[in-house]
Amino acid sequence: MTVQQYAPGDGDAQDLEVWIDQDLCTGDGICAQYAPEVFELDIDGLAYVKSAEDELLQDPGATTPVPLTLLQDVVDSAKECPGDCIHVRRVKDSVEVYGPDAA
Repeated sequence: MTVQQYAPGDGDAQDLEVWIDQDLCTGDGICAQYAPEVFELDIDGLAYVKSAEDELLQDPGATTPVPLTLLQDVVDSAKECPGDCIHVRRVKDSVEVYGPDAA
């Protein structure tokens, strides 16, 4: 599924969330380069998602909403991640739309 295919229209585009599997994170920081508003490397060298209030979310499986304005950057992060650890899914049914488990 491309970003163009997942566009506003049925209300789902603004209802995406992203999370990082730290067990697979390689700490390359590519995600933080693409979308620093969403991702950040912590002192442990691993990437984490950030809340809308810019707070680092360090709980395993923590999710944060994907702003539509940053969707392409988040998708690029997931595509380029060497650890295949970035997961973007729909909130309403938890189906992964970008990332290693996307259909």
